[in-house]
Amino acid sequence: MRLGALYTYWVPLGFVLAVTVIREAVEEIRCYVRDREVNCQVYSRLTVRGTVKVKSSNIQVGDLLIVEKNQRVPADMIFLRTSEKNGSCFLRTDQLDGETDWKLRLPVACTQRLPTAADLLQIRSYVYAEEPNIDIHNFVGTFTREDSDPPISESLSIENTLWAGTVIASGTVVGVVLYTGRELRSVMNTSNPRSKIGLFDLEVNCLTKILFGALVVVSLVMVALQHFAGRWYLQTIRFLLLFSNIIPISLRVNLDMGKIVYSWVIRRDSKIPGTVVRSSTIPEQLGRISYLLTDKTGTLTQNEMVFKRLHLGTVAYGLDSMDEVQSHIFSIYTQQSQDPPAQKGPTLTTKVRRTMSSRVHEAVKAIALCHNVTPVYESNGVTDQAEAEKQYEDSCRVYQASSPDEVALVQWTESVGLTLVGRDQSSMQLRTPGDQILNFTILQIFPFTYESKRMGIIVRDESTGEITFYMKGADVVMAGIVQYNDWLEEECGNMAREGLRVLVVAKKSLAEEQYQDFEARYVQAKLSVHDRSLKVATVIESLEMEMELLCLTGVEDQLQADVRPTLETLRNAGIKVWMLTGDKLETATCTAKNAHLVTRNQDIHVFRLVTNRSEAHLELNAFRRKHDCALVISGDSLEVCLKYYEYEFMELACQCPAVVCCRCTPTQKAQIVRLLQERTGKLTCAVGDGGNDVSMIQESDCGVGVEGKEGKQASLAADFSVTQFKHLGRLLMVHGRNSYKRSAALSQFVIHRSLCISTMQAVFSSVFYFASVPLYQGFLIIGYSTIYTMFPVFSLVLDKDVKSEVAMLYPELYKDLLKGRPLSYKTFLIWVLISIYQGSTIMYGALLLFESEFVHIVAISFTSLILTELLMVALTIQTWHWLMTVAELLSLACYIASLVFLHEFIGKTPHPPPQLQPGSWVRGRCRLLEEGRFPWTHPALSVLQALVLGGPHFVTGVPLGQVVVVDPLPGTEAIGRDVDRVSF
Repeated sequence: MRLGALYTYWVPLGFVLAVTVIREAVEEIRCYVRDREVNCQVYSRLTVRGTVKVKSSNIQVGDLLIVEKNQRVPADMIFLRTSEKNGSCFLRTDQLDGETDWKLRLPVACTQRLPTAADLLQIRSYVYAEEPNIDIHNFVGTFTREDSDPPISESLSIENTLWAGTVIASGTVVGVVLYTGRELRSVMNTSNPRSKIGLFDLEVNCLTKILFGALVVVSLVMVALQHFAGRWYLQTIRFLLLFSNIIPISLRVNLDMGKIVYSWVIRRDSKIPGTVVRSSTIPEQLGRISYLLTDKTGTLTQNEMVFKRLHLGTVAYGLDSMDEVQSHIFSIYTQQSQDPPAQKGPTLTTKVRRTMSSRVHEAVKAIALCHNVTPVYESNGVTDQAEAEKQYEDSCRVYQASSPDEVALVQWTESVGLTLVGRDQSSMQLRTPGDQILNFTILQIFPFTYESKRMGIIVRDESTGEITFYMKGADVVMAGIVQYNDWLEEECGNMAREGLRVLVVAKKSLAEEQYQDFEARYVQAKLSVHDRSLKVATVIESLEMEMELLCLTGVEDQLQADVRPTLETLRNAGIKVWMLTGDKLETATCTAKNAHLVTRNQDIHVFRLVTNRSEAHLELNAFRRKHDCALVISGDSLEVCLKYYEYEFMELACQCPAVVCCRCTPTQKAQIVRLLQERTGKLTCAVGDGGNDVSMIQESDCGVGVEGKEGKQASLAADFSVTQFKHLGRLLMVHGRNSYKRSAALSQFVIHRSLCISTMQAVFSSVFYFASVPLYQGFLIIGYSTIYTMFPVFSLVLDKDVKSEVAMLYPELYKDLLKGRPLSYKTFLIWVLISIYQGSTIMYGALLLFESEFVHIVAISFTSLILTELLMVALTIQTWHWLMTVAELLSLACYIASLVFLHEFIGKTPHPPPQLQPGSWVRGRCRLLEEGRFPWTHPALSVLQALVLGGPHFVTGVPLGQVVVVDPLPGTEAIGRDVDRVSF
């Protein structure tokens, strides 16, 4: 059964398996090391015996853990105590939600009041918490201390939690472990990323299956031409082994090595610095993207907010007139410093028409107070941190907040004269232009949520005792809260059309009795376990009526550098761009226009809000009548459409030149990507920079993360990481295009190389009565696909048809790749025909032209094969690289050296045929058993073997038909002619 030496089979296969196993082993070892590193981190646990060290893998529910500054929280905990004087701490949550802004967290009040942390072990208390869920932005629970009289019960919310994966940014905290293991919020939000297999690899696998089918067919044809004589099934297996070169085992190794080269080239490109390839298995995907789905904030925009506009209804202040606002603020506080102390501060409830300075002051003061920003003072190496905080030094102050919008607003108030210099859990300090400190007591804070779309704060002015409720939020919700006016809607629309993020600021003065009544109802609602959010919202809404409209603020999120030309390049390349964002509809639409995602001459169809099936049906019919217009749709309407009319909606949306989906949740983003893949069958690329983009990035065929201000979570989860959105153009147009075309050429050449030698083997077997004898020895087979041709063929990964500047200048070149023409069934068939033609020509030509030199037929045909392959590579190369020339010359030199030093393998003469005595009896079946150029071997004494010749030229002086190949197997028939006796 064996054909050739065993190493000709197990060496190539073993090498391929070894490369795969080693690569997988390296990945597994890296994962194991990372897991072990996390599980072995040591934390301090508070016990009755004092503080003990515990590994993170041994932490259990109920443990009291001490977490130091800059240490990562190992489990979901309830915040009990902090070492900070202000009774709060900051968290860095970039690895949880992708946001780099610090989050303020508050401890449980009754445990914070304890003298020391050790006293936590002396009290009897319990925590009632909701069951584990994936919501990282909300929490409902209660903390009850039973050993006090009466028992103390406090409500717990998201502000009292320390989720696993966050980092303590200030002070030392003590918490009680609530969830561990699979119940952690971060773990429950982590979906198992699917193993991405490139479309190119799937196509190559398909072609390999075709080649396997061809292998089986050729083997059966060879046996059929022998009329299935004797043990034909054994002959079939022999032919399968003989023609196994049809399936190129080296193809996978060449492609994997090519992917490594592509990844290295991308990382080394100086025009896209900082680009990281995290998945080296799918670089060809970059060359066939049909849909690009991108986030807005931080991806298309810089996530750097700049205050642009203050609108008071009758007057608006822009960047060029901010000095007027500054002069108004200065005049107000200059006038106050000259008034008696009883008259400090402007009268808030006066019915007399206020001056413009007073109106500006009220607006600026509201903006300076209504936020969740905290000034943090850091040591600059010269000034002590505590001293800097005490003196409110501007050079050491840094603002931290959960939203860059709020930081931009507070920085603007500082620029016009009203500076936020201090804040803790219960108070806030502002500094006036005259360096006077205004103290305010924080009575209540109502944080911003995506559901409420607003935030509020109740403060007491320490100098006057007045209680004021400030609120800011989106115009869609604030319009029903503020007093009637005739300019709010129009001006909000005007500012939104300029691409500004608009906030409406309002206030309401509260009497002491009014506030006390509210506080009692609010505390009672917060202690509710069931429907807490609804009850709290109802109590707050009782205050949100007839509020005084103060101003509108306009903040611009500036576009990333070269976003417009990049989007235009992608559009000209035939890539449809969809923008998926959590921002409001108006802002998303303005950003789409500003970035030229929607061209100036394109109509925009705003899909109105639908809540049921009939409304969705009517709106879809209205949208169907539109042609060549961009679609803007909200997340709520999208959910309804996908629920009832998924197929119809996706069909219409895919026909749009651009789609903008606003108010999208991370789950909806991933769902849109999945539907595009299923409905169109095209490749998708998702681009994002925040933790809310991770699901979309992992679901797409090719995920690209932008390292922005929202952390590195998206970048770490992506297949490719870039520092700016504009780098995406070169990544796709140049590297993606080159990677795909090079891999297509490489795979076709490897297949061509294998089919050529297989065709020559088939011709050789056909000439000699379909005998299953190898044409070349095992050494030549292995050398052919390695040292003799591997380097020139593999050098095709350096080839390029056009320069990178041309590819960027003419993105239409990218459009040609979307149909997969470089590697299709048509091109595959062409290369198969070329291989059959060349292999047949070489073999038949060698047999006919060198008939008298048959003893050197191996050297002649093999040399022709090598030269043909080297010449084919040279003719295919479009742009020569110096390494290509080296590869060609090196391979040629290796073969010439083999002819000189390994001539016994290449120029080996056949063994003489067995000598048959006159009158010998020969019985059996004719076949070829010999290895090498001639199938002669000396048989065992009891076995007689000879050769049925294809012509009299093989054995000088012996006529055709008098030398017979026999296989002494009982019951078999001879091939060629049956003989009972052969005489010489």
